[in-house]
Amino acid sequence: MKALTRYFQRVEAVDVPHTGKSYLAHAIGVYRDLKAWGWTETAARAGLFHSIYGTEIFQGFTLPLSQRDEIRSMIGDHAEFLCYLNCALKRRQFDTEVARGFGPYRIGDRFENTLIDLSNTVFLELCELHLCDWLEQVTRAKGWDYRRQGYRQIALQLGGTGLQKYRAIFDRAPEQAWFDGYLWPQSAKG
Repeated sequence: MKALTRYFQRVEAVDVPHTGKSYLAHAIGVYRDLKAWGWTETAARAGLFHSIYGTEIFQGFTLPLSQRDEIRSMIGDHAEFLCYLNCALKRRQFDTEVARGFGPYRIGDRFENTLIDLSNTVFLELCELHLCDWLEQVTRAKGWDYRRQGYRQIALQLGGTGLQKYRAIFDRAPEQAWFDGYLWPQSAKG
């Protein structure tokens, strides 16, 4: 783990602000939460690098895609692929796939402007990673209404630990006040 966190220092991503914490602190939080959700050490490394290439919303730090091989060598092919998917996904289209509730699944790749076919297993892993990322930060960010229905659908599709963790956090959420779920709520922190 120390070698992986040193990588964040090397690429100057440690102190990048992220929802009231540093980017590294958030990434470590997602990694630890995935371990608590039952992910193996190798798989949970995807949590540490879950947004390393930037996402539709988080652009505070973006590692160039040309460095994917370097990330693969540190965390493994499958974990890196999950990170790439989490960064590449077009959220509206992803939420549509989740709401559909059955495969085969395809996600929109915002980097390549293509669709990626996913097995049910990989799609559900991506759903867990994506939900875990949001649950780690939503209370600090006060972004309760951002994709509220989308995250609820992910939790319902996952069931088990994902649904339990979602309910534990969202049962304490304020009433929904912002209804365009794909815009960052005005009351939320960046």
